[in-house]
Amino acid sequence: MREFFVEFWEDEEGLEVVEVLLILAVLVGIAIMFKGQITDWATTLFDTIESKLGGF
Repeated sequence: MREFFVEFWEDEEGLEVVEVLLILAVLVGIAIMFKGQITDWATTLFDTIESKLGGF
């Protein structure tokens, strides 16, 4: 039983998945914090594109 826990603790397989999940969690957190600013930026960007295209 002790060997199982030692091998489990030292096993590095699957760490990449944990790293990716942590990075995604941080990015989602940042996106939530800056949601209003991102929305304002996107609205301004699309308004600018629409005005330059002639109001399609």
